[in-house]
Amino acid sequence: MITVVKQNPLGEAKVQYQGEIVERTSHKVIIQAYWTRATKNLGYTSFEPGDRFIEYYYTNRWFNIFDIASTDDERKGWYCNIAEPAVIFDNRIEQIDLLLDVWVTPKGETLILDEDEFASDTTLSEEQRKGARQGLRDLLEMIAARQETFSNIEHIGTETKRVF
Repeated sequence: MITVVKQNPLGEAKVQYQGEIVERTSHKVIIQAYWTRATKNLGYTSFEPGDRFIEYYYTNRWFNIFDIASTDDERKGWYCNIAEPAVIFDNRIEQIDLLLDVWVTPKGETLILDEDEFASDTTLSEEQRKGARQGLRDLLEMIAARQETFSNIEHIGTETKRVF
């Protein structure tokens, strides 16, 4: 088991949970975790008890990726957090969330979330803002190119939408 510690832009722990390591390399850890909280309806999807999250954390990228499936193993989509590169220890992963998020449907429709929160936040440093913008660009390029975990997107010819 490994503990994930999600931190705010000031480095304060906000969320902690555990998962099992699926793969570990020098720049990446993939874990499997399950949604254990009450149903969370986000409007574009919902997280429900028992949903499986395959989570990708990188030490050299300004984002993480959660590949989410329902209890009957049907992919719901990918939830991506724009975040500082992960700090990976033997028994925990720490990552500073930078407020921007991206949702990708199984068909590849991409929603950029929380841009208003990112724009108005007063705790982000200029380095964090610069890294977040680059991380968002890199992530959107990865999605558009159907690279890595996004190679399973159902069809091509989708668009990116911004949701404030």
